[in-house]
Amino acid sequence: MNEDELINISALQHYAYCPRQCALIYNYELWQDDWNTAVGTMLHSKVDEPGKEKRKFIKSFRSLKVYSKRLNLAGVIDLTEYDSANKLYYPIEYKKGKPKEHKADEIQLCAYALCLEEILNIHIEYGYIWYFEIRQRVQISFTNELRKLTLDTINTVKNLLSSGDLPAAIYNKRCKNCSIHDLCTPAATAKDWSKAYIDAIYQPSQIIDEDDHIEELLNEES
Repeated sequence: MNEDELINISALQHYAYCPRQCALIYNYELWQDDWNTAVGTMLHSKVDEPGKEKRKFIKSFRSLKVYSKRLNLAGVIDLTEYDSANKLYYPIEYKKGKPKEHKADEIQLCAYALCLEEILNIHIEYGYIWYFEIRQRVQISFTNELRKLTLDTINTVKNLLSSGDLPAAIYNKRCKNCSIHDLCTPAATAKDWSKAYIDAIYQPSQIIDEDDHIEELLNEES
């Protein structure tokens, strides 16, 4: 990646979900739609049409393009609202599922806020993620901790895209919900610990305590 190129903010969400997924999409240009992405595209169909509207004190901007030269970022916010009564801006991201244990969605939203802050020279305290599965907005506060996590992710993604590397597969429960699961093949690519165990106990030059060895492998795997 050239220094002048801007990182797509969506790449931050992909990286926070899975570094290998991010690399496959942005370094290797691999993509595959599945049911989840098709539903997500359908849900975005309305907010993806650029435009604006006003109701009472709220101005809404759909598909607002934002960028940050300082952070080398660019992206499109699903919906941006301006509360003229309180003079507040906040970004809103639409997601198909429900709130998650990981911070991928929050990092993406925070990155949008950082771009808006730079463009408008303001401070944004919070934004929202609208989750289709629970059909409501979830307020996300842009705390110092989330801002630091977002900035760290930006730097890490920048290095990953510049290097062209492909992180090793880590097979876990997130893999089943990944649209490019079949292109990644994490189960086949990830390290086979059962094979490592069998190879180890049949080394003729070593005497192995099987209980200790199993415990060691489990500790390494975790």
